[in-house]
Amino acid sequence: MTNKHQGSCLCGRVKYELSGDFQSFFLCHCTRCQKDTGSAHAANLFAKASTLTWLQGESDVKTYQHLNSMHAKSFCQICGSALPTIAESINSVVVPAGSLDSVISIEPTAKIFVSSCVNWFRYLDNVPNYEELPEQVNN
Repeated sequence: MTNKHQGSCLCGRVKYELSGDFQSFFLCHCTRCQKDTGSAHAANLFAKASTLTWLQGESDVKTYQHLNSMHAKSFCQICGSALPTIAESINSVVVPAGSLDSVISIEPTAKIFVSSCVNWFRYLDNVPNYEELPEQVNN
């Protein structure tokens, strides 16, 4: 039986369903992923031979293909949220983990391109955790 996963963008205009299973879940630290997420890494799931169905808002989805590379990013043109991209060259749908609304059971498979990792990401073990926005930011 094929698993079905649902997801959406931040503004809710785009919704999708993926029919298939995730084979891998990579935390990519390459500089391209840093630029397109604005963070230390991208968190992408890969689903080979899966079917992506846009349930609504397909006309609001744009895809940027970086020149001379396999790096592509699909996003909602209204809110900018990352959305799945069909990677034909590897017969996979690449799904940004944060775009999923359904729970997944796969854990990250690997951190990749760690030689490009930003220096501050390596020292997070002693950073405090908060359930919500900390008080010092609210003042």
